[in-house]
Amino acid sequence: MDVDLYSHFLYYLMIPALLSLSWVRYRGLEYILIHYRWIFVCLFLLPVSVLYDAFMYLRVKLVFALSSAPKQHEKKVQNVQRQVRKWNERGRMNQMCTARPGWATMSFRRGLYKNNLHNIDINLIDILEVDTEREIVRVEPLATMGQVTACLNPLGWTLPVLPELDDLTVGGLIMGVGIETSSHRYGLFQHCCVSYEIVTADGSVVKCSKEENPDLFYAIPWSHGTLGFLVSAEIRIIPAKKYVKLQYYPVYKQAELTRLLEDKQTYENNQFVEALVYSKNLSVFMTGNMTDEAEADKVNPIGSYWKPWFYKHVEDFLMSGPSVEYIPLRHYYHRHTRSIFWMLEDIIPFGNNVLFRILCGWMVPPKISLLKLTQGETIKNMYEKYQVIQDMLVPMKELGLSLDVFNKDFELYPLWICPFKLFSQPGLVHPKGNEDEMYVDIGAYGTPKYEGFSAIPSTRKLEDFVVRVHGFQMLYADSYLSRDQFRDMFDHVLYDKMRKQLDCGKAFPEIYDKVNRKARI
Repeated sequence: MDVDLYSHFLYYLMIPALLSLSWVRYRGLEYILIHYRWIFVCLFLLPVSVLYDAFMYLRVKLVFALSSAPKQHEKKVQNVQRQVRKWNERGRMNQMCTARPGWATMSFRRGLYKNNLHNIDINLIDILEVDTEREIVRVEPLATMGQVTACLNPLGWTLPVLPELDDLTVGGLIMGVGIETSSHRYGLFQHCCVSYEIVTADGSVVKCSKEENPDLFYAIPWSHGTLGFLVSAEIRIIPAKKYVKLQYYPVYKQAELTRLLEDKQTYENNQFVEALVYSKNLSVFMTGNMTDEAEADKVNPIGSYWKPWFYKHVEDFLMSGPSVEYIPLRHYYHRHTRSIFWMLEDIIPFGNNVLFRILCGWMVPPKISLLKLTQGETIKNMYEKYQVIQDMLVPMKELGLSLDVFNKDFELYPLWICPFKLFSQPGLVHPKGNEDEMYVDIGAYGTPKYEGFSAIPSTRKLEDFVVRVHGFQMLYADSYLSRDQFRDMFDHVLYDKMRKQLDCGKAFPEIYDKVNRKARI
């Protein structure tokens, strides 16, 4: 009898198992992994992300309240120096990089180069000092934008350029790049930095600013840790207000959008400027200014977990017409965080559903680092094959042509449009002429609908266009540029000088060898 029960039990288990396997075979493994990844994300990654955020929030509050970070900073820097000096003593066998694993970064690029380099542990994650008299904040490189806003905003201060996502780190925004909707006034994140402190290839600590070691100061941004290890930075701060008065303007022609973005008055009258493009001709143009006063019935805490995702909320104005809202400052800074711009929809398709937002929205978003850590090889390959994650920085005068190229070769919407002033300063990235110039960041994130899309050829075609118009590619994503094209896009004169002066040849890879997919392979 027991044998019969066991047999029946196995029989009833086999039926759903066979049906499931048949369905997987019919649909394909790729389909299942893409369309049902939300089960794992909702049941595991969201709760883990909440616990991690809670731990980090309490830790940061405690460390800042006790003022223990400045006391520990020198010891942590000495630990970095000690590791670098040991590497020197052992004969510089291979080049160095940080020990931070590739999955822990915000970059979607796969940092395979770390497997072959000597890893240096950099445990520098704190805000060290807020100096309101000098109007600077001093931070360690792994402090995040979420930490910075949580610390500065209650004190009545903010960064001139505060890039969007909570988990972006100061080090990543300096060694890579950072941009936000205030960049038309203040430039890129690097242009708000006052000084850097780095550990060089011989284990020395070097400080640099516009006045002290200026060549090194201008060479560090975009250098991706190939001149030394960043251990702290001083960044300008400006007074903050309670709200951003945000004005929404629906736009129904591409030419009208380019006109608005090329209008000098737009930038003279507004602290924040951006646009979301929903199709070739449909977009919403937004301008904002900080204010302490607000009309009570127009206050919209858009960052609250039960609220619609920001890009979906903005899209509604295409139907309802122009409008004005008052958004709490920190909510505005992190308005795209909950939906990771619009990429979370690919992982949790029903994430913007009102029921999901009410029940589970408080856990969103999952940590990008955990998403990367838990994605298998199949999902990684599918992202590389079917998705685009790119930011291209092009001269404002080329915006219309650039939007045409994105539409023709990708047909991917929404697009994020963020204008910025590119200052004529030494370094890897500057205008071709000798004057400041307005540029615009076109951010493309998601799965293109263009039938002829193929990841590598399509990205290469876009890169060729960006090189021709004297633009730049953000290097957090895969780059397929040739070495000559890369050197044509980025001015290496000062960078090469500092590499030689600091004896970086055997100590650190070149930028190209860290960020370019072809070089890494």
